[in-house]
Amino acid sequence: MRIGLVCPYSLSLPGGVQGQVLGLARSLRALGHEVRVLGPCDGPPPDGGVTPLGMCVPLAANGSVAPIAPDLPCALRTIRALRDEGFDVVHLHEPLVPGPCMTSAVMASAPLVGTFHAAGESAAYRYAPGPLRWLAGRLAVRTAVSADAVELASTHLGGTYLQTFNGVEVGRFAKATPWPTERPTILFVGRHEERKGLAVLLAALPHLPADVELWVAGDGPDTAALRRSVSHDPRVTWLGRIDDEERNSRLRGADVLCAPSLRGESFGVVLLEAMAARTPVVASDLPGYANVARQGREGLLVPPGDARALGAALSLVLGDRAIARDLVEAGALRADELSMDSLASRYLELYRTVT
Repeated sequence: MRIGLVCPYSLSLPGGVQGQVLGLARSLRALGHEVRVLGPCDGPPPDGGVTPLGMCVPLAANGSVAPIAPDLPCALRTIRALRDEGFDVVHLHEPLVPGPCMTSAVMASAPLVGTFHAAGESAAYRYAPGPLRWLAGRLAVRTAVSADAVELASTHLGGTYLQTFNGVEVGRFAKATPWPTERPTILFVGRHEERKGLAVLLAALPHLPADVELWVAGDGPDTAALRRSVSHDPRVTWLGRIDDEERNSRLRGADVLCAPSLRGESFGVVLLEAMAARTPVVASDLPGYANVARQGREGLLVPPGDARALGAALSLVLGDRAIARDLVEAGALRADELSMDSLASRYLELYRTVT
């Protein structure tokens, strides 16, 4: 089968949807299918089989910044790629985001599968429901990665949605070489913005052991202010933006992953990545994270924004090897259950129904 995967966000920038699209393409190719990924790129394509469609324009959305490409040149490149590739099926991730996904929804002649990732709120859904409902009607099958994503899309767009999940490429994390550490180490990976909760994690430092080390990966609009807030604390190491190989290695080397987000998380991919790397998870008790880590089983979940509770949970995992071991073992099973290969097989079943 010849499959087109379309991503609305810049594939050369880190992001959850981008990672899902590229990972799904690799798994589908491993199953013997021809797969091409279409999306904006702000640098060299990050993987083989990618057709770059142009540069992105950062747009504020859902408390974050979405690197989309809604311009005419990108639309023309998308139309040309759809025509030249002759796909049997086209799979749109976030199908109603302006740019290549919206263009494909209008112009593609092959059957369309759409996956909705977002949860929380959407200004576009509120203010332009009519045109977006029409575009959604072009999809042969609608899927969503979580119950929250189903609720958001169905509330504003109507229609029926198959709930799927986000997958993890287990081998990429399980086989990574652990980054060397000398002290108990906590890892944070994410954009430095208010909704990701890094400020809460930094506020939890007084409640953590004196010998702990905190690795902070990523960057964002709040980086400078956050660094100033803990400039006196030598336990924090600011890594900046790191590549996938280093991220996987640090996930394997860390003693615990912390995901202290406050809201807006549809599915906890970073939690799943930690589980695949056999690293315990401490996270906020958000519905999107609870999709992946069940309380006390694959992770410890604490009230969002509660620095004291976050510090207590992190200290418990760092100080009790039995608890950490149980979380790791349950997390590894969960990662296998939600593997990218399993997700690819599920999508193939849907592709066959529409073709």
